Amino acid sequence: MNQKIIWLSKGKPSTLEHKGKEFRSGICKNQVEKLEVKASNIVDDDVANHEYHGGAERVICVYPYEHYEFWENLYKQTLPKAAFGENLTVSGMKETAVCIGDIYQIGEVVVQVSQGRFPCSTINKYTNINTLLNKIVEHGYTGYFFRVLEEGKISSNSSIKLLKKHPAEISVAAIHDTFFHHKDDLSQVEKILSLSELSEEWHVRMKKLRRQLMKR
Repeated sequence: MNQKIIWLSKGKPSTLEHKGKEFRSGICKNQVEKLEVKASNIVDDDVANHEYHGGAERVICVYPYEHYEFWENLYKQTLPKAAFGENLTVSGMKETAVCIGDIYQIGEVVVQVSQGRFPCSTINKYTNINTLLNKIVEHGYTGYFFRVLEEGKISSNSSIKLLKKHPAEISVAAIHDTFFHHKDDLSQVEKILSLSELSEEWHVRMKKLRRQLMKR
């Protein structure tokens, strides 16, 4: 399927409100024509909680455009652009097709898939859909992150080119499915842990799961 940028988005953390209570988040992004991508961040883009978001292994947040139609049909409402706080909204790159360690060139930037997104409740607050987080976990429509191998600029009309497919071909969706829905599959956990390209955050999660399984 043709891989294409739909929206580029960036933004700094802002104060938002949900049910009369304020919260800080970087989920609200504005659409732009260009992103300037550095090794550890996108210029003029940031997150509110650096413990759980951002960093060198999560520089670019990506979300498949195809999921918007699914969510809007499910909830009978139109979501805002970049509703999931993503920097790149793309078509032709769903979690089932994108694998950890895959390397892409997007505009001037060379990136590598580092991890799937671990969803959090901020998305419920931002969209005012209180079941969205659970449905994201159920369907695995999480989006994912790129680490940056070569810095540069991405324009809204930049092409996306797959430079190297990781030989293990373990998809973002497969890791999500193992962690959330098939926790007892020790052999799959071991395969996932063999991926040196998988982010440290997810290595920690999968190692913990392996310890739990081996105690049984």
